[in-house]
Amino acid sequence: MKPFSNQQRLHQVNSEQLFENYRTAANHSKVYTYGMRWKAVRGKEYLFKDRDRSGNGRSLGPKSVATEALLANFNAGRAAAQERLQLITAGLEEQARLNKALRLNRVPRVIARVLRELDLAGLHGDFTVIGTQALYAYEAAAGAHFILELLASGDVDLLYDARKKLTVVSEKLDGNGLLGLLKKADRTFECIRENGYRAANAGQFMVDLVVAPGGMRAATSVTFAEADLIAAEVPGLQWLLNSPNLEAVAIDEDGWPVPMRVPDPRAFALHKAWLSSQKTREPLKKPRDFDQAQAVAKLVRDYLPHLKFENTLTSLHGDVRKMLPLLK
Repeated sequence: MKPFSNQQRLHQVNSEQLFENYRTAANHSKVYTYGMRWKAVRGKEYLFKDRDRSGNGRSLGPKSVATEALLANFNAGRAAAQERLQLITAGLEEQARLNKALRLNRVPRVIARVLRELDLAGLHGDFTVIGTQALYAYEAAAGAHFILELLASGDVDLLYDARKKLTVVSEKLDGNGLLGLLKKADRTFECIRENGYRAANAGQFMVDLVVAPGGMRAATSVTFAEADLIAAEVPGLQWLLNSPNLEAVAIDEDGWPVPMRVPDPRAFALHKAWLSSQKTREPLKKPRDFDQAQAVAKLVRDYLPHLKFENTLTSLHGDVRKMLPLLK
């Protein structure tokens, strides 16, 4: 792996700070997504606040000095929020050009768009990026780049915490499910098969929705809407789900920041090493699993020394923790 230069470190930090301002401005602007309007009811005008694209909402009262003031304040607030968001976006676009020139741009743009859509929908904390794509977050957190051979992958796995209420997530997805959100990122996304866990776009980049095994916990499938992806249960993911998370802001191919929530890198390395030892694992994937495990373990020791492997993560199964000697 190659450590960041001082200039790369500077602009990585600048990107993180700018993006935090952008997220705040974007979330504030969301308040004004659905507008206010006058609505005639039985010959009388009422101020109506929409709450969705279908025109559902609630009345704020009949037309009066007070409701006219409400509408004026709303319109002024929306204009101010949009102007602030535009100014910050312009700053990010300039930063993106610098990030590309410094070769900080790493995350495939389709992954970045999906993750930013999840973030904008208020779902950043509900999905964890696992598998190969998590390495981009570890790079950003540590300030070093892995060799490209470790990173190449045509899919991303999104681990959903099925212990959370599906209805809350479904509401944030506007009733269109995860597939509807994927289509916002790239309109060519479609489910690979009916009742499947995988969607792919026209470029054959795949997004998998996965959950930890439910055991006796639940008999219902994890899905967020009709004709949406249905999560696949994958053995061993309960250990990643219960491990601490790492939050990082990586940089995508276009130079734009992207928020990433991934498992603790120590848990990732140990889990990948364990996965490489499983008889059921595809033979072609085992060497790559172990190479990624070793690379992430080295990254932790060299660049994230505050994360001690010796403080074995209690969320991991004993068979997983036993992999530690193999990573030294």
